[in-house]
Amino acid sequence: MKKIFHSSNSRGEADHGWLKAKHSFSFANYFNPERIQFGALRVLNDDIIAPGRGFGTHPHDNMEIITIPLDGSLEHKDSMENVGVIEKDEIQVMSAGTGVSHSEYNKSKEKPVSLLQIWIFPKEQNVTPRYDQKNLKELQKMNSLYPIVTPNKSGTGMWIHQDAWLHMGNFNKPASFEYKINKKGNGVYTFVIEGRAKISENILGKRDALGIWDTEDFNIYVDKSTKLLLIEVPH
Repeated sequence: MKKIFHSSNSRGEADHGWLKAKHSFSFANYFNPERIQFGALRVLNDDIIAPGRGFGTHPHDNMEIITIPLDGSLEHKDSMENVGVIEKDEIQVMSAGTGVSHSEYNKSKEKPVSLLQIWIFPKEQNVTPRYDQKNLKELQKMNSLYPIVTPNKSGTGMWIHQDAWLHMGNFNKPASFEYKINKKGNGVYTFVIEGRAKISENILGKRDALGIWDTEDFNIYVDKSTKLLLIEVPH
């Protein structure tokens, strides 16, 4: 087993006034040659967008983009004519493929919106762009991990063009369990959204992360009031 620990305060930072961001990997003006990506996971941004502000229309291609609002409402518009609002406890998946343009704005004029944005390299290039959105409460199982993104088009969660599995866990009491790697050769980037966890003998607090690879499984212990995100990708 191999591991790499990324503390919350070791992430890159950006403060644009309207946007406060933390970057787990090199992004925009933050560059760290030792923090380019974790396998197929290219971006994990932890963003807070000011009321009424946001990202103007910009292009993407050949990337699987996953957006998870943690608090507030995010308005989305894209060149595929999708227009909508993503709320807390929802998830958005967009396959950029051959190319798509979109904008993202805080829907509220009074409250900031907090969100995680994840970019994963696809296993196929130049696929037809697609967009999907789902309420996480339809998938949620308290006090255990539940899949939110898989490669399975017919599964209960969302799907992307990659052999990747994303799980979340919401815990209101202590718990312990084992995570088994879904595909040989994959690694898992574990991210504590809230609370505290012990993952493969490493203690993680809020917004700490641990990358794990070259193993078939590992143990997780969580305290009460903990929220986890696990991103399993080819490594």
